[in-house]
Amino acid sequence: SVPFLIRLFPSVLTKFVYLNFLAFPFFVDFRRPELLVNNTISLYLTTEPGVTVGIWHTVPGSRAAEARGKDQRWFEEALADAHPVIIYLHGNGGTR
Repeated sequence: SVPFLIRLFPSVLTKFVYLNFLAFPFFVDFRRPELLVNNTISLYLTTEPGVTVGIWHTVPGSRAAEARGKDQRWFEEALADAHPVIIYLHGNGGTR
């Protein structure tokens, strides 16, 4: 019966293979990363009309004291300085 159900509802296969409907850890607000990860802020980039990508910007531990209590503007300016930026693509889980 499983192959028959997959044939009728192909989106079910995607849900069970990738489990993208689960957000782990449970009951965590990923829009507020500062509650989970130190020196981190949530930003949003508009890549094209109607498409917005959410990102977390985390500064290294060596700049932790400098980042403490700063607002979004400070984090955006930190992206423009001479320090290298590492982009980590987490996959297709649907959450950051």
